[in-house]
Amino acid sequence: MRGSDTAPTSYARRRTVRTVGALASAGLLIPLLGAAPSASAPEQAPAAGLQDAFASAAAEYHVPQSVLLGVSYLQSRWDAHGGAASVTGGYGPMHLTDARTAIAEAPHHGEGKEDPRGDTSRPALPPKTKVPADSQLPARLKTLPRAAELTGRSAAQLRTDAAANVEGGAALLAAAQRELGKPLSADPADWYGAIARFSGADDRATAASYANDVFAVMRDGEHRVTDSGQRVTLSADRGLRTDPAQLRRMGLRKAAAGETECPRTVSCEWIPAPYEEFKDPQGNPDYGNHDLSDRPKSQSIDTIVIHDTEGRWEGVLNLVQDPTYVSWQYTLRSTDGHIAQHVKAKDVAWHAGNWYVNSKSIGLEHEGFLTAPDTWYTEAMYRSSARLVKYLAKKYDIPLDRQHILGHDNVQGTVTSSIPGMHTDPGPYWDWQHYFTLLGKPFHRTAGPNGGLVTVAPDYAKNRPEYTGCVKPGETCVPHGSTAVRVHTEPRDDAPLIKDIGKRPGGQDSTLDVNDTGPRLSTGQQYAVADRQGDWTAVWYLGQKAWFKNPKKQPTAVDAKGYVVTPKEGATEVPVYGRAYPEKEAYPAGVPVQTVSPLPYKILAGQRYVIGDKVPGEYFYSPTFDTAPHRVVRGKDMYYVIQYGHRVGYVRAADVRVVRSGS
Repeated sequence: MRGSDTAPTSYARRRTVRTVGALASAGLLIPLLGAAPSASAPEQAPAAGLQDAFASAAAEYHVPQSVLLGVSYLQSRWDAHGGAASVTGGYGPMHLTDARTAIAEAPHHGEGKEDPRGDTSRPALPPKTKVPADSQLPARLKTLPRAAELTGRSAAQLRTDAAANVEGGAALLAAAQRELGKPLSADPADWYGAIARFSGADDRATAASYANDVFAVMRDGEHRVTDSGQRVTLSADRGLRTDPAQLRRMGLRKAAAGETECPRTVSCEWIPAPYEEFKDPQGNPDYGNHDLSDRPKSQSIDTIVIHDTEGRWEGVLNLVQDPTYVSWQYTLRSTDGHIAQHVKAKDVAWHAGNWYVNSKSIGLEHEGFLTAPDTWYTEAMYRSSARLVKYLAKKYDIPLDRQHILGHDNVQGTVTSSIPGMHTDPGPYWDWQHYFTLLGKPFHRTAGPNGGLVTVAPDYAKNRPEYTGCVKPGETCVPHGSTAVRVHTEPRDDAPLIKDIGKRPGGQDSTLDVNDTGPRLSTGQQYAVADRQGDWTAVWYLGQKAWFKNPKKQPTAVDAKGYVVTPKEGATEVPVYGRAYPEKEAYPAGVPVQTVSPLPYKILAGQRYVIGDKVPGEYFYSPTFDTAPHRVVRGKDMYYVIQYGHRVGYVRAADVRVVRSGS
């Protein structure tokens, strides 16, 4: 039954790993697009004068420079990613797509076998993919060949030379403007339709959302230093207005919005996950791939979980429509931020690997691969996701902080045996600071040095910790910006990394592997300060004093204040749980009592951990397709949600006392 401490669950059988068979049958044509080149691959030389390249291309193709800059920012934030392909086969600052080449050049990652250690946090990788025919790919995945025709430049140039790539984007925009019967005007407002067409969207809502985002970038202005060290600036045009009427003449389809629950500022369609009854392989009654409920009347929705798909858009949609697989509420597309909703928010999707979290959360899958540092999440997808999360947070009164907006890698295992197999997406390359800035809640200093807490907040571009295992086990990943900060047992670089006894119950050392969350703090997470020495700060983490480098000239965390829990007076230690379940007396007849099983983690006397929520013990009982026996069991025991390690944890309120940090 779901959530049981002992019985294997349907969820556990299906969600532990995305199997090779499921991926193949789902038609995942591009399983590893954007995988990082090996450490021995030559690095691309930084593009010379990227700002000048935009000016030159704008002049040559009679496209307003602000239009070029705005489109490029939404696609890549002006980054070139060393010539590597994105998850959808896009290259360079303009994200020109050449999916067939990206598939052919993707490194071979093995034969689709699970990690020999049995660690299901690393998804099973499918074998080398057959390159599809050009006719099999939608237009949005093959814009680079068209740009090559228009510019006379080689496809190789457009993939690897940033200036040529910008020229290709300008040529595509100019061609779209002419096809729409519009003049090559110097007024950016006249290019709304061409920008919408550049998105490659085949429906009106997605095209409009994309164009509106580009216009928002042009209106607000942007500036940043790119991944190749280029400083690029787009001046603000506060008076710029959109012209949505241009879309009416483009012949785009109207997406099936159906019963979607999305803000009006995003494009969203209804592609439902099936609620169906069937027989399992042993012939026993089973059902999938989610549970009907009545949230928030039956249970509050207090968490949003951010995932990445580890697969391509089309194949992932096939998976979520399979009743024998698992489910989530929303999928977001990389190229343009288009959203598909699969499960109503009132119902419980099977996405987080923790039944308690599933029962009280909404899951968002983002097209991408965590082990490929140069498979970037586009600005279009970040913005669309942020709008959706803001909408959901307001609707369900969910605080916009890192104890309510979780990565899948922050979700705790329910019992000790489940901890090693918990997933690790979206991983250390998801830009939490940028994401929360889009949410209107950027992370910054909120207290002086005596506040007692720190908020993790490294500079994403400058923070480049070493990782291994992006392409091959033990092989160093290509250096890349990261939101993660590692913690050590002592305040020095060569000190051992903090061990996670739950992830490695045999006592093995933590590693630099990109999937090893054990010794890792993440941007936006808050911890209680345990000590300071020079450039080093110690926090309470996994029951230990954990040190991380935090120099004043390039801080990786900033001071904060708030409330923390510590063991009650007289207690030497208190247990940590993976879910907040009720006491046995709360269960009515007919509902099996769920054991409140402590994890191998403890809070020792004198240690402090940051509080998220105070919640009642709660269990959603849903054993059958027939919803008649479904029950929500709610107890008198109260719990605090805490930031315990990289993942959250739960402690009984009766075991701890709450104090102000810094006191």
